[in-house]
Amino acid sequence: MRWRSPARRSNIGVMKTRVFSAAAAASFLIIAGLSSGSLGAGPEAPEVVRVPAGAFIEGSDRAEREYAYRIDEQAYGHSTTRKQKWYENEPPRRQATLPEFHIMKTLVTNEMYAAFLAATGHPPPDVDRATWEGYGLIHPYKRSRKFAWTDGKIPAGRETHPVVMVSWHDARAYAAWLSNTTGQTWRLPDEQLSEKACRGTDGRYFPWGNTYEPKRLNSHDAGPFETVPVARYPEGASPYGVLDATGQVFEWTSAANPDRPGRYMVRTGSWDDKGCGICRCAARHSRPENIKHILVGFRLVRGVK
Repeated sequence: MRWRSPARRSNIGVMKTRVFSAAAAASFLIIAGLSSGSLGAGPEAPEVVRVPAGAFIEGSDRAEREYAYRIDEQAYGHSTTRKQKWYENEPPRRQATLPEFHIMKTLVTNEMYAAFLAATGHPPPDVDRATWEGYGLIHPYKRSRKFAWTDGKIPAGRETHPVVMVSWHDARAYAAWLSNTTGQTWRLPDEQLSEKACRGTDGRYFPWGNTYEPKRLNSHDAGPFETVPVARYPEGASPYGVLDATGQVFEWTSAANPDRPGRYMVRTGSWDDKGCGICRCAARHSRPENIKHILVGFRLVRGVK
């Protein structure tokens, strides 16, 4: 959960590596979930799902927030989220309208990210001990090691896990590369796009409805307390078919926190959370733009300016 000391921004050392084979780049085509019928996606584009144009209910009301606090209290045995007013920054429940858009069906995986690194020489996901400890997180540095890329290589057995330890800037760089590679426009979703893709049109609390069901997602309630391969929880898909729509890892958005410069909003909860009020589609908080966290990954939308 998030009762942690405030993260302090650090200058993360740039590690230059090109230790990727042509096979690693080619593997992107396999793991990206390619589909010749992916709504016009090119042969090198990840699979997407279509979210139709139209109205949807965004935000939360008092009843939803009270439900979130209550399930947190039941799980943790204390009222920290309520006392710290975690969910009071959510927009009021209201109707909004969005154009049609397409969003990645799965989170960006380690193997998808490897193709980007192989093509660009961008630094792989990792931080040194001093940088990690400077974040002020409750997770010890040792816990981050299984997610880090040693010598520029994907951690063994985690090819299809969501990539983590990527900053907001890393996610944006991946989007720019994918746009250039495919000839399509890819970017981080804003908060409204992310929320509609998660909950559909009817304002449900979770992708499946208004009752929290731990077996439908990767959270600390019923999960293994770490990432798992993407698409492991099909029963937790959103109304549009977005997989890991909540839980697994928080997802970067394009939305800056207007009250805290240098921070961007993340959504959807993570494998570390239980309760799980923070796993609701309307829940939101911000993280420093340079943090490379084991709880944060991303997915992109296509064709939205």
